[in-house]
Amino acid sequence: MRTRTVFRRVLPGLALALGIWSTRALAVSTVYLKSGAEVKGEIVSTKPGHLIVDLGFTVLTIPRDEIDRVVDVDAPAAAAREDTPDLYNVNPEQPALSVKENVERCGSAVVQVRTPVGLGSGFIIDPQGYVVTNEHVVAGENRIVVVLYRRGRTEQETVQYAKVRIAALDSRFDLALLKIEDAGDTVFPTVSLGDSSALNEGQTVFAIGSPLGLERTVSQGIVSRKNRALEGQLFIQTTAQINPGNSGGPLFNLRGEVVGVNDMKAMAVGVEGLGFTIPSAALKSFLRNRDAYAFDPRNPNAGYRYLEPPRVPKPKN
Repeated sequence: MRTRTVFRRVLPGLALALGIWSTRALAVSTVYLKSGAEVKGEIVSTKPGHLIVDLGFTVLTIPRDEIDRVVDVDAPAAAAREDTPDLYNVNPEQPALSVKENVERCGSAVVQVRTPVGLGSGFIIDPQGYVVTNEHVVAGENRIVVVLYRRGRTEQETVQYAKVRIAALDSRFDLALLKIEDAGDTVFPTVSLGDSSALNEGQTVFAIGSPLGLERTVSQGIVSRKNRALEGQLFIQTTAQINPGNSGGPLFNLRGEVVGVNDMKAMAVGVEGLGFTIPSAALKSFLRNRDAYAFDPRNPNAGYRYLEPPRVPKPKN
């Protein structure tokens, strides 16, 4: 369980000592940091370069360039985040629809993730632009582009966001959390997460992604095995086609819920219909504990992959 420190009301003596006394009650706010951490307290002073937050027993100065956003806990959006502080939402009341209807319902939240060396897929889980994909799609990259597809008046339109930050990485489960940072006030379409443990073998599922760069490709299949052990991890085995470029994209059930993150396929001549997906249960755990996987580009060991050093050639006999 991700730990958070919750702080209560400002101490009057502390506020007086700072010379920021007011006759009104100060509102409790949550300050979300770019590192993925968060601080809850009362903002007692705002400056051009920093905020001063009262934690009850001390005050904290937070530079503005380290702040992702500030949310008033009393606001409706903040209240919703307090109910679901894990960035994702669940909606078990969604009705089951056909694959075609589901593509119309949730396809706009599926994105393409591009880097200088390749591309993959992803999906938006939070209206403020948090995107899930595979770790192997973005690890070691500092230039990431997220491409959204939306219906235009006459044809499909694309929107590109080139300022994308890696918020968290988990190489063990091959999961990554990205944050779109150049979207302004855009409210993004999202998908909800389902319960992978409730899947049944033979159940219909479908994937949306960009195999080989062919955006918005839909493939349908069934759950072949809900718990397939591979490389020390459990995967959903599915007949839905998963190819290079599908990595990081969603596997949906017929309620339009993401039940897994597409990860890999069996690569052998003549072998098809053996795709493997990270269960949504593992994704939820990653998101709930994202502070433990927070990515910091200033830390050389935080998510970057390094090539092996050149080997000294052996002398010839």
